[in-house]
Order: sequence, then C-alpha cells, then structure tokens
Amino acid sequence: MYYIDQVRTIAKKLKVNERIRTREVRLISDTGEQLGIVSVDEAKRIAEENSIDLVEVSPNARPPVCRLMDYGKFKYLQSKKDRDARKKTKTVEMKEVKMRPKIGTHDLMVKIKMVTRLLEEGDKVKVTILFRGREVSYTAVGNELLGNIAKEVMEIGTVEMTPRLEGKNMVMILAPVSKK
Repeated sequence: MYYIDQVRTIAKKLKVNERIRTREVRLISDTGEQLGIVSVDEAKRIAEENSIDLVEVSPNARPPVCRLMDYGKFKYLQSKKDRDARKKTKTVEMKEVKMRPKIGTHDLMVKIKMVTRLLEEGDKVKVTILFRGREVSYTAVGNELLGNIAKEVMEIGTVEMTPRLEGKNMVMILAPVSKK
C-alpha cells in the first residue's frame, strides 16, 4: 500500500508522454546525449520509435527539458532509492532520567551509567532534578549535580540545553556526540 502511494507521488511530479502540453522541448536521449530543441510532436515520435517514454524532467526551464527513458524502470529505481534512504535514517528519541537533589553518591553513579548507556544508543537524554517544597531555594545544588553529570559523560555526550529551572524542576538536555 505504501509503495503504491509513493509511486503515485513520483508520477504526479513528472509529466509523461501525452501529458506534456508545451510546443517545444529541449530533448535529452536515454544515453544522456543532448538532441537539441525540438517540437513536442517530434519528441513523442522519437520516443515511440524507440519504444520508450518521453518524460518532462525540468518543467520550469525555458523551454522545458524532456528526457527519453523507460518510465516504469525509473519509478522502480526511484522508489528503491527512497526505501534505502528511509532505512538509513535513525530517529533520535528523547529519554528522561529523573532524580532528586539529595541523591546519594551510589545512586548518582547508577543514574550516570544510565545516561551513558542512553547516549551510546544514540538517544538524547533529558536529565531532570525534581525539587519538592522548600528545596527550590537550593537550586545551586541542582546546578552542581547537573554539571557533574555533564562532566562525567563529556566524551560521549554534549550539553544541548544548559541547566535551567522550569517550575519546580531543573532540566538539562544532553545529545550524543556525532560519529563521523
């Protein structure tokens, strides 16, 4: 089903054979050789003689550029390229790690390991410190905690959003270091 919709979008973009309505076109052969400016009727006749399609490649040019090609094969190769491109893309997800300002050292190390693992998997990490009640007045403790986390994961992650207070929570966003 998705494949059919994709082919339809390609077909909508390009005019083929009888749908080309201009008087003259700049014609390119199936081997890539320029045949010059010819009338549309002449171009259609050449395409019919070679039993291939006349495809309008660049409609905005003056005169429009048309190419002689096997349109079915072109659509198939185009959809194959699009599928391969979709396979190679990776969606980056946002994961969240929450903690309190009075966290113990061992618990903090466990959270840092979790952040490290998430960054290595290629996800962005939102580190949130939850303040309750009067703890909001001790934002320096939260700032220091987030700074320590950023230092610990410096090799595999970068700070995308510096620590800032949002209501009763302090938030920092870490992104994985891009691998080239």
